[in-house]
Amino acid sequence: MPAVHKSSNGASSQFHQSLEGLAENPLRRTWRGTEQGTIELETVPRFDNPYDEREWIKAHMAAALRYWGKLGFGEGAAGHITVRDSVLPDHYWMNPFAVHFSTITKSKLVLVGPDGYVSSHGAQLPINTAGFHIHSAIHKRRPDIKAAGHCHSLDGKAWSAFGRPIDILTQDSCLFYDNLGVYNSFGGIVLAQEEGENIAQALGPKFKTCILQNHGLLTVGNTVDEMVYLFSALDRQCKAQLMVEAAAANGIQKTIINKEDAEFTAKTIQWWENTYVNVSASSFYGFIP
Repeated sequence: MPAVHKSSNGASSQFHQSLEGLAENPLRRTWRGTEQGTIELETVPRFDNPYDEREWIKAHMAAALRYWGKLGFGEGAAGHITVRDSVLPDHYWMNPFAVHFSTITKSKLVLVGPDGYVSSHGAQLPINTAGFHIHSAIHKRRPDIKAAGHCHSLDGKAWSAFGRPIDILTQDSCLFYDNLGVYNSFGGIVLAQEEGENIAQALGPKFKTCILQNHGLLTVGNTVDEMVYLFSALDRQCKAQLMVEAAAANGIQKTIINKEDAEFTAKTIQWWENTYVNVSASSFYGFIP
């Protein structure tokens, strides 16, 4: 928590931190080891062989889907995750249609070709049409990201009914400071290419999270790990906001984090390696085969 100081006239003034003197790498700001530097933090692995990377991607993607299953994010056949393939970069892996998240394994993942149809690689199972329209538009518009995910989690879809972003109310919500789009329309179940493109446009050129009005949440990431952490964090923040709004409606004043402190915090916690480390500290890793 920032320190609160008293000025000479007795009024409270808030101390604001700055990045001056801190490590340039946002991940390195968040942890320390021995003074001699003999401890290192394990982060995203680097691969020389794209086939080895493919197996890593599939293992973490299957774990992400099972993690969603544990969190109760399944809603019938709705919901999908895609991750770019390391061997065929114009293809992406996708979970099969109408298979519960909690039962997904590497062998059930489908590789979708650039034409939008199931390729001969991977599982020979059907995919979600709405998922194809949403994810194909995102992967085309955002070559900077590798993974995208959307499902109908309860708290996320409840807050989506307001068609507005969350407020920056807590340290965790700074993940979404200047990092959250809102698609403030609802064109029905996504069965047309144009609706998928509208959603991708709402995500914009740099945001990694988006609220789809009357629909649910959407997040993207440099890794599937980052994407799934951002999704669950946004869903929890939607729940927190719903609770705060209920209290505020009964006369309790809410406090929104000011722009300077939100921006300072965001410059560290939004870094993609930090979000990767966050999910590695959750129960997510217990689902990796």
